[in-house]
Amino acid sequence: MAPKLLQALQDWPLAPRSDLRLLADQALSRAAGAPLVLGNRVDLLLDAGENYPAWREAIAAAKRSVHVEMYIFHDDETGRVFADLLASRAREGVRVRVLYDWFGALGKTRARFWEPLRRAGVEVRCGNPPRFADPTGWIHRDHRKVIVVDGEVAFVSGLCIGQDWAGRPERSVPPWRDTGVAIRGPAVADVARAFAETWAAAGAPLPEAELPSQGSLAPAGEQALRVIASSPATTGLLRLDLLWAAIARRRLWLADAYFVGTWAYLDALGSAARAGVDVRLLVPSGSDVGLVAMLSRTLYRPLLEAGARVFEWNGPMMHAKTAVVDGRWARVGSTNLNLASWLGNFELDVCVEDAGFAREMEDAFQNDLEGSTEIVVEPGRGPRRGEPRPAGLRRRRRAAGSASRAAAAAIELGSVVGAAVGQRSLAHVESRALGIAGAILLLLALLALAWPRVLAVPAGIAVGWVAVSLLVRAWRTAQERMHPL
Repeated sequence: MAPKLLQALQDWPLAPRSDLRLLADQALSRAAGAPLVLGNRVDLLLDAGENYPAWREAIAAAKRSVHVEMYIFHDDETGRVFADLLASRAREGVRVRVLYDWFGALGKTRARFWEPLRRAGVEVRCGNPPRFADPTGWIHRDHRKVIVVDGEVAFVSGLCIGQDWAGRPERSVPPWRDTGVAIRGPAVADVARAFAETWAAAGAPLPEAELPSQGSLAPAGEQALRVIASSPATTGLLRLDLLWAAIARRRLWLADAYFVGTWAYLDALGSAARAGVDVRLLVPSGSDVGLVAMLSRTLYRPLLEAGARVFEWNGPMMHAKTAVVDGRWARVGSTNLNLASWLGNFELDVCVEDAGFAREMEDAFQNDLEGSTEIVVEPGRGPRRGEPRPAGLRRRRRAAGSASRAAAAAIELGSVVGAAVGQRSLAHVESRALGIAGAILLLLALLALAWPRVLAVPAGIAVGWVAVSLLVRAWRTAQERMHPL
């Protein structure tokens, strides 16, 4: 990156308006694939204690429309509270639309859960269900967590709707830690149109007249932000994360629920740490997906050896996906730091360019560290660069990460195995990952030798399904070419 452009990025958004500043804005816009939208008000909302009441208040006050795009809408006490509220607004004539993900709902939300909502007039759609012509379509999950009310206020977060986020006081189980934002101003139009795109992918599109434009929304504040609506095979947030790692000068603080970063991203974080940037990564110490948690641990050592610091949240689950850079840029949304989120899913994040908001994010991050444990390279060795360990932090050899589910798990298992073959020095935690990978492969080999049909029959069905689906898609493509609209 050219030195002048790098300096302009580092000085943005404090520098006076100039050609270099415009160039810096262009670099950020192209990296993210999203323009900077001015004139907004962004309110930081922490955990379900702040997010859920704000959601309910906005929904209860809706006059025209409520659009909910939720990866998981749990069939539990919290889910039923929101379902009843949405049904009541629909009965009052508000256009209520709910889009949930098929894979996310699997085993968590029964089909009958949606019946009362539909009877009340709520339009409910399922995103990415298995289809004969697209047997792998469900892998591209709709992982967004978005609510748009009346086209005037939007909520973007890492929270799904469920009791895990609210906690279970009767069992002394604290709520999950998570972060969201409320947005008012012209940027709401970008969030609304992102919802419209995924809604159209699951059925008939929204009427254009119902969609707000930036020009139709009055400024609500002085904060600037980008709405990054990722879809499969797009890399906007990955490019922005790499750019931030390159331009950070002082601080790069990350919180992630399911950290399985690529080697390119790990190298970018390590390069920043070696250059003196205060790189910190906060991940869960207890995860709802144990396999990916274990894979996450295999990536600690290269970060620690580069001078970065890794912390584990001591509560039941750290589910936030946030970043704050140099007290200037901050990100909140649904994207985890793994390939499944970066490349495979429908995700939505907001990147705020405002010093005041970034300061709030840094304060929240520091508060989280007070309830976390710092990871060190080996027993008897202190934190990096001889700094004293912060008060209240203990050394812990175990950790947790989280989940981008099977896709990221398979990718990173492959990378760990590849690292061993290449004679890379593996940490103790990596040996556990290799042991599990080896055991799984050995089991599959024994099954194949002892009962060939156990693997051959499912494999034959899967290959046949894919083959037929390709033929169907080829026929449809030919028909479209012969009979264009």
